Amino acid sequence: MAQGEEARKAAMAPVEEGLALLEEAFGKCSKGKPFFGGDQIGFLDIAFGSTLGWLKVVEKLNDIEIFSEAKTPALLKWADNFCSDAAVKDVMPETEKLLEFGKIITAKMRAAAAAPPPK
Repeated sequence: MAQGEEARKAAMAPVEEGLALLEEAFGKCSKGKPFFGGDQIGFLDIAFGSTLGWLKVVEKLNDIEIFSEAKTPALLKWADNFCSDAAVKDVMPETEKLLEFGKIITAKMRAAAAAPPPK
């Protein structure tokens, strides 16, 4: 929701810090395996993986890259592994459908922010 390049950079700074910590944690937890707990999807994968659809929407709405080969290569590979797993691929929501819904939510939030306060 940040407007302007400087505001966007400021808003993304803590996100990037958190992603760096998560990238490090994934390396320690996975020990080189595809998922947080090893070779198979576990609780942490499901908990974090349930946000992937919305993270893709945030990327598209804001023209940003949350997971990248440059900054979070392990998380990027984890997300690909998670989304392509047989247990997940048929139940992940389609990004385009979430994007349509995300645009509606964003428009309502911006309209509410622009509205004068109630008396």
